[in-house]
Amino acid sequence: MQTQAPSDSRPEMAQQTQAHRQKARRIVDFFETLTPAALAQLPNYYSPQARFKDPFNDVTGVPEIEKIFHHMYLSLREPHFVITGQVVDGAQIFLMWEFRFHMKRFDTRAEQTIEGSSYLQLNAQGLITLHRDYWDAAQELYEKLPVLGSLMRWLKRRAMR
Repeated sequence: MQTQAPSDSRPEMAQQTQAHRQKARRIVDFFETLTPAALAQLPNYYSPQARFKDPFNDVTGVPEIEKIFHHMYLSLREPHFVITGQVVDGAQIFLMWEFRFHMKRFDTRAEQTIEGSSYLQLNAQGLITLHRDYWDAAQELYEKLPVLGSLMRWLKRRAMR
């Protein structure tokens, strides 16, 4: 009896891996160069029923996601993302980032930075179906606000005792 050697799927896997990395690079480029005008391009990156979740929002659909980004530009001065790392595993992408901005009120001169990460799931077309942001709102945002920041830092010290 003659046995057949199993087919080597490594070239196919390498192609898929390369394709996922290219999709990730395209997404990273989009977020790092995001502008208010570029919000019209969201349907090129998100599936129509994509879900976006962060410490303040949990929405479904591109129009709702667009509202969140639009609000960001209304509320902050010069907001932008700097991607500091990424892990691509098939149709899953994990991005580490710094969100840099200036407040329109309070300390308007100092650039603020929030460190966080995003978990993205892509569909077969390479569109985002789930965008989940992880960051510590208390430490990264509330502690930077004048009155609330003092209270948050006091509570933090009390909890550490």
